[in-house]
Parts: sequence; C-alpha cells; structure tokens
Amino acid sequence: MNLNRLYHDKQISILKRALREDWYMMINHGAVRAGKTQLDNDLFLMELRRAKRNALRDGVKKPMYILGATSAGTLQTNILKELTEKYGIDFKFDKHGNFSLFGVYVVTTFTGTIAGLKSIRGMTAYGAYINEATLANKEVFDEIRKRCSGFGARIICDTNPDHPNHWLKKDYIDKADNKRIISNHFTVFDNIFLNQRYIDNLIATTPSGMFTERGIYGRWVSGEGAVYRDFKEDMLIRGEDIPTEDITIYYAGVDWGYEHHGTIVVCGKTADGRVYLLEEHSAQYQEIDYWVDVAQNIKTRFGNIKFYADSARPEHVYRFKREGIRCINADKSVLSGIEQVAKLMKQGCFFVCSEMVDKFKDEIYQYVWNEKTGEPVKNNDDVLDALRYAIYTESQRSGWLV
Repeated sequence: MNLNRLYHDKQISILKRALREDWYMMINHGAVRAGKTQLDNDLFLMELRRAKRNALRDGVKKPMYILGATSAGTLQTNILKELTEKYGIDFKFDKHGNFSLFGVYVVTTFTGTIAGLKSIRGMTAYGAYINEATLANKEVFDEIRKRCSGFGARIICDTNPDHPNHWLKKDYIDKADNKRIISNHFTVFDNIFLNQRYIDNLIATTPSGMFTERGIYGRWVSGEGAVYRDFKEDMLIRGEDIPTEDITIYYAGVDWGYEHHGTIVVCGKTADGRVYLLEEHSAQYQEIDYWVDVAQNIKTRFGNIKFYADSARPEHVYRFKREGIRCINADKSVLSGIEQVAKLMKQGCFFVCSEMVDKFKDEIYQYVWNEKTGEPVKNNDDVLDALRYAIYTESQRSGWLV
C-alpha cells in the first residue's frame, strides 16, 4: 500500500528513520492535530513486535512493555480506541488493567500523578510508549526510563509543547543528539490531510499569543504580557443590552478568600454559546456566613443554580451544601481553563455587564504570565479565577467546549 495515503511526508520520514536506525528515545512534539499521536500509535505496535524479538535473545518468552498515559481516560481516547477503530484490535484487560498483544505483556501506568510508580516498580521492560509526556509526573517518567533495561529497549513519546523551562525540554529535547535521543518537531501545517477550512477556523479561534505559538506552530514559548490578550473594551456592555431572553442556563463560580478578595461571579450562557458575566461579588476579610448570604441572594434571583467552587476549602463547600446551595468542586485546570475563557473572547462570544463588575475591570488588564513557570502570576486573579472555575467546569460538565 502507498504510504502517502496513510501518512504525511513528515510522518513517513520519521517512520522510515525509526525502522532503519537504532536509537534510545524518540520525542515527537509540536502542534495540535499534526499527526504525532497517530504516528506514535503505529510505532507502538511495531515496537511491541521488536520487543518480542529482542526478548527472545534474552530467553524471555513473554516480555513486558510499559504504556503510559496521563489517565485512564486519555489512555482510552488517545491510544486504545484509536487502534481499535483503525485495526480492529480487541484489547482484553486482566484484573490489573494490563493486556497482552503480539506475545508481549503491556503494563499500563497513569503518569499524571506519583501514584503511577506503583505499577512499574521492580519490573524489567523492553520498551515504553508515553503519551502526553509534558503532563507526566517527572518521577514517574524517570522511573519508566529506568525500567527500560531489557535488551534493545526504546522509548517513544509524544506531546504538545509547554513552557521552555519544562523538564522534558531541558533534560531531553534540548539534549537530543539525533542518535540516542531523536527529537521531531511538528506544526499544524505538516498535516496535509487537514482541510483548509479546518486550519483557517483553528487559527481564527485559537487565542492570541502563547496558545497560537504552541497550538499552531508547536513552539515551546512562555506567555508574554496579558493572559487575556483578546479581551476588547466593546465586550463591556450595559445591562439593558444583555439579551436575557436568550440565556438558557445560569451558573456561578466561587474563589474563597479572606486576606485576598473572596469572589462569587454569576454567568449566563445562550444556546448558541455566548457567555455573559452578569455580576461580581468581591470582598476581603469576610467569614463564610457572609458568602452564604451572598449565595442565597443569588439563588433567590437566579434559581437553584450550580456554584462551582475552589476545592481548597472543603469546609466552605460543605457549608454551602448544608445551606441548600448546589456547590460543586470546580475543575481547576489552569491552562485548559484559561484557554476555554480566552477562546470565548477570541470568538467574540464573551460579554460583561459593565455596571455589575468592578474588580474584573482591573484584573483583566493586570493578569499576566510568569515567563519562568509558563503559568499566570498569582496576583490580580480573584475574579478571574472564579470566572475560570465557572466557565471551564460548566463547559466540561455540559460538553460545550469551544
């Protein structure tokens, strides 16, 4: 079969090199939708057969191989489901969540937390495949590397870029010598199978700055300047201009505070995906009783809506629940949450009731990136954290990610 019907040019070049040369680690990194994971999934199957042959040289009849993913969900979505749909492979798991394929025992481990060490300690592996490597716990990644001591063991990784000081870039990508460690960089334009309409829409809806640099061009960059670069003054509108008749759901976000401002925000979403920040409540040095009163007032006016709250204060979450308030631990994923809010701004789908917010107007322009960590500076973020909790958690739970 003609490889050009299955892979784009960069994938073919990497595939041929992977089969022709001996190497220790291959890291495929870069833009979204560039074909990194598709290539690594196929390399994974080839590496299993290679591991079987190598193990026989050691007299090992059923070698072990490590398959690492951030979570059980990403393992299924990014790897196993894709391989099942493409090749009809029926993965049969044992009681440990592992499976055998091509005579190799594949040990799955979840790299997102230190708990991933449990399943791989003490084993001898004949190779490893690590999906979404930048999201892996560094200790788990290092342990996987140490476990790959079987004859000819190799490690393949794929990842989207992160900040330039990330350990994967500093310790491995920057040290790639194209012999032991091979590093392959992808941009979205490498994938010729993507139609131009998709690419144009992806560029148009990806937030400016860091998200475009990483997501489109696959560059390892830090953020610069304001986090929400696509926020415009015309997104501040008068209350009388908010189309309340179009709003189909209301929900709130809560960032607990005391010395720094505590905040509750209320948002409304329309059926076509517009989100309105309707009101902000911010205060310092207030106890939980104060915030219960604020929430009860909101409940009286907006109904029994959900309050997505910072899980760092479980006693406050419990108090809200005890008072009959629908309080839910928020998904606090920082970059994913910021990207979701920023996408709404980029698409012109985010608006703010000007007369009902105060602190928001200051924070939106002072909320900036920390160039060393790649995350926002922990200042001027009380309202924006509550807003992120609300919008991102609601989008995750209702499935309306943009």
